[in-house]
Amino acid sequence: MAAQMTNAHRRFLQVLMSNGITEGSEARKLHQHCCETDKVYYAHDKLDDFISTINTNLQPLFMQIRKGISEDNGRAHYAVVNLAETEVTKMASDYTEIELELFRKTMDLIILSENGFASSTDILNLADQLKTKKMKKKEAEQVLKVFVEDKWLSEKNGEYTLHTRCIIEMEQYILSNYQDVARKCNICHSLAIQSQVCESCGIGMHLPCVRKYFRGQTEPRCPGCNEFWSCDTPGTKQRIFKKLNVIILGNGL
Repeated sequence: MAAQMTNAHRRFLQVLMSNGITEGSEARKLHQHCCETDKVYYAHDKLDDFISTINTNLQPLFMQIRKGISEDNGRAHYAVVNLAETEVTKMASDYTEIELELFRKTMDLIILSENGFASSTDILNLADQLKTKKMKKKEAEQVLKVFVEDKWLSEKNGEYTLHTRCIIEMEQYILSNYQDVARKCNICHSLAIQSQVCESCGIGMHLPCVRKYFRGQTEPRCPGCNEFWSCDTPGTKQRIFKKLNVIILGNGL
């Protein structure tokens, strides 16, 4: 028999749905707060069990709390996902048809790119090519700003990528609609948009997972085929030695 949801579980779910996405440390604080407020059993290492109880009760509603990682820093995040419809369909209640078309085209640029980013220039150039209706670049800039505020996109120095919320909620949609290019990280098994790919066997890894997996290694090897990992691995000894070689050779030593 499935564990019954308490008011603590309901409170936790309500806040998660209100937030859209919640960072792992905040989810742990929320877990403690909900349990203490409603005077139910709390253990700091039982968050996964707590969420599992909620998910069991959400199953008939085709909803689920899912965990994903930030491709920027590797931190865990939680979001409530509606399994009964694609998230782009779900977004239809919040955005106009022309705004959704711009979002889809932006997603195309990001997922089909080599680095998981699309420049604001490339996105804005699509504004007057939309089939639904042409959009002025000023309008498109405002729509992109809303997508960032709503945590569907992230922006840094004029470059856009998918927000962690978008990756968690749209994982199945992306895997189904971009089968030739979409891949899961070989380490954490979450959808990888910003990733490095093995030149020998083609497996991919998130940059945070690359840093963790190859930490301390001077000659990193692919976890899939054991061939040398030729990609530059940030924050590892391999990168440090490369920089030293550049300095030494550059000084003619």
